[in-house]
Amino acid sequence: MTDNLLTQLAITSDSTRPGRNGGMILTGARVSVGLPFEPARFLRHGWQSWSLTAWTDAAGRLPRTRPTLLYPMHTDPRYAGEKRPNGSWYGAVETGEGRVLLLGALDLESHVLLDGRSLTGRYESGTGEWFVAAGEEGEVLARYAALLAERLGRGRAEKPPRVWCSWYSLYTEIHEGQLLKILADLGDLPFDVFQIDDGWQKGIGDWEPNAKFPSGMDGMAARIKATGRTAGLWLAPLLVVPTSELFRQHPDWLLRDARGRLVSAGFNWGEAMFTLDTTHPEALAWLAGLMQKVRAWGYDYVKLDFLYAGALPGKRHTDLPREAAFRQGLQTIRTALGDAYFLTCGTPIFPSLGLCDGMRVGPDVAGHWQSRRDDQVLVNFAIPGSRNALRTSLNRLWLQPLVHTDPDVIYFRRAQTSLTDEQRSLLQDLGRAAGFRATSDVPAWLSAEERQALKTYFETEPEVERTGRTAFRIGGRAVDFAPHINLPPLPGFFTRLEGALVGGLASVPIVMRTFDALGQQGVKKTLDQHPV
Repeated sequence: MTDNLLTQLAITSDSTRPGRNGGMILTGARVSVGLPFEPARFLRHGWQSWSLTAWTDAAGRLPRTRPTLLYPMHTDPRYAGEKRPNGSWYGAVETGEGRVLLLGALDLESHVLLDGRSLTGRYESGTGEWFVAAGEEGEVLARYAALLAERLGRGRAEKPPRVWCSWYSLYTEIHEGQLLKILADLGDLPFDVFQIDDGWQKGIGDWEPNAKFPSGMDGMAARIKATGRTAGLWLAPLLVVPTSELFRQHPDWLLRDARGRLVSAGFNWGEAMFTLDTTHPEALAWLAGLMQKVRAWGYDYVKLDFLYAGALPGKRHTDLPREAAFRQGLQTIRTALGDAYFLTCGTPIFPSLGLCDGMRVGPDVAGHWQSRRDDQVLVNFAIPGSRNALRTSLNRLWLQPLVHTDPDVIYFRRAQTSLTDEQRSLLQDLGRAAGFRATSDVPAWLSAEERQALKTYFETEPEVERTGRTAFRIGGRAVDFAPHINLPPLPGFFTRLEGALVGGLASVPIVMRTFDALGQQGVKKTLDQHPV
């Protein structure tokens, strides 16, 4: 199983031994693998769900993404300024003829970068082990997954549920009567879970129902269960915003830097975001209590979002490495959730393995395929967009032996989107390949043909076989995503100037608040024109 290429590598490490399933195991706080060739392409792996994961030009330098205000939401801020090709926990290069060479960490707080003709792995603190293997890409990643399963574990749920989620049609403009109308209109559509997304809570950090849910969240769960479905609920429990009671009452629970300043978790909902310190015992007790409350309300499917915040660099109550500290918090959450289905989103990938059942493996989809603003001006492939979601999700499907891979929702409706029939079909095939199927389509917005297509899709499970990096056989059809996932050309001089201007403005909080307000007004207008 060991590729002959391994004998030609110039390896620097504290120790080396053969791997049980092929390849080699290296030990060291820092290791390097000198290559006997000039690599053409590098597999860049993003830190959290939304971060770019893609094969990129090894010689090229991706510009720093914009805006800086959103760095914590889109990338690992510790490596945001690294110009060399790099990735969280692992990286790989092409060796020719469909084969790759991989250097992957077997512990947390680790990073891999390509420096000319050398792959270098580094641990942020302490030492750890690394896996080096060469061969056919799918085989190498399968062997890596098997080793990670031994170290970090697998999800517990046997099969992912079929989910209806409120977000991608209604966003935060949800209310009790509207959701009950949709629940009734779903009728015989084969959804296992009806999931309420963002918009039910009083505020970020204050996880109680707002005035739009007079029956309370327990009342909503009971109504969902009465239809024979599982009740699902969204939360972002690690985030805290300045307008919340949690922020005012427990500032000592928040993550700070070495100078005592609050660590930024980005900007959303018109506010700066901060995060709980998941090593603070009182914060951990609060998290456990919140999860127990959600279960007592009747929610057996829980989607937790913006989880990256708990692993940001900072000075913690207990001196733990940042990803170990995050994993401690996630273990507390997992224990408190009991046997609920646990879906993580916006989450650091490796530190979540073994503790969640499902994981978002790409950025949010959207009703559009791509945008010049995101691709060329901001050069940011973590921003919501269906092509961004397709690209990164596809490159993470090798995680399927470890966790249910959620590529985000599928569109069937033509209304309120600019997606073409081909683009909707691509998302639908991605859902089949990932094995996780969800939608936010409102029944009232579907034509009879679209409703039947949705029903058929969720009722059938065609055989799926992966035949290459981007190629599948799905229900006997050959599907290749390759033409749809390439990164766009790097921007020219004038577009970079435009990016500096737009990115600078987008890093000003008042400008972001204006964008948020305009977006909310747009959703309200759509719902006025197209009631549910």
